[in-house]
Amino acid sequence: MTPQLLKKGDTIAILAPAKGIEAEFIDFAVEIIESRGYKTIVSKNCLGQHHYFSGTVKERVEDLQRAIDNDQIKAILCARGGYGCIQVLDRINWADFLEEPKWIIGFSDVTVFHQHLARLGSGSLHASMPLNFKNNTPEALNSLFEGIESGQLSYEWKTEHQNCEGDTEGDVIGGNLAVLTGLVGTKHMPDYQNKLLFIEDVGEHLYAVDRDLYQLSKAGVFDQIRGLIVGGFSGMKDTNPPFGSDLQTIIKSHFTYHSIPIAFDFPAGHIDDNRALIFGKNARLTVNKTAAELIYS
Repeated sequence: MTPQLLKKGDTIAILAPAKGIEAEFIDFAVEIIESRGYKTIVSKNCLGQHHYFSGTVKERVEDLQRAIDNDQIKAILCARGGYGCIQVLDRINWADFLEEPKWIIGFSDVTVFHQHLARLGSGSLHASMPLNFKNNTPEALNSLFEGIESGQLSYEWKTEHQNCEGDTEGDVIGGNLAVLTGLVGTKHMPDYQNKLLFIEDVGEHLYAVDRDLYQLSKAGVFDQIRGLIVGGFSGMKDTNPPFGSDLQTIIKSHFTYHSIPIAFDFPAGHIDDNRALIFGKNARLTVNKTAAELIYS
């Protein structure tokens, strides 16, 4: 199921399903969204504060449920990540959503929702959030709106690291690597068969990335996917003594016996140039040694 494409005058709800956020980021996002011709609704508890979170679990569930059930709202933009989406996931009644899917937009901890929606068979948008709007590149913000307006995105990019060549296609899936591995073996883990897997992360130790990749590998994920798209892995840390391998070497080591295209340096993740990806939609991935192309069909 692909959510309905948006048109000017439609309403976008902003809510904070996880960590709390300051008003300045929401105000700026509202200005950006409305300048694009949309109406906005800021949820009741979006600017709340309950310890680390924007509200209690009950308050955050109420905000998301209202947005899902409100027929006037055509897209739901998560204000930021952090941690907390998993706390509300099982308390939501998704019945109305399945009747008429809406775009749920975000990245990082919002990967929880992306994975759940993939399991339900619904598309979603991995894209920037209000916390990051001020620092995002124009290309990142443009891709968010292009994704929900046209459903047609295409990218060509150069890579600093040597890719694994190939040409393939499949529905795009994935998100934050740490969140993905946290859902392995749960009822929210989607079917990875014949998918193009996108991964990104921030602030992790190299050994933690290796551990996460082992978990996906041993769960059979790498036996199923047709291609791998590696986004931003910003703020990576090493140990003392050093782990002994860089990020690209670590990733490639898990695909020694899997002959699939691997494209590094896709502009998405915890970086300013965070381009949108439509999850649950078919795309073709073409990769050579120093460049790659991703085109949605």
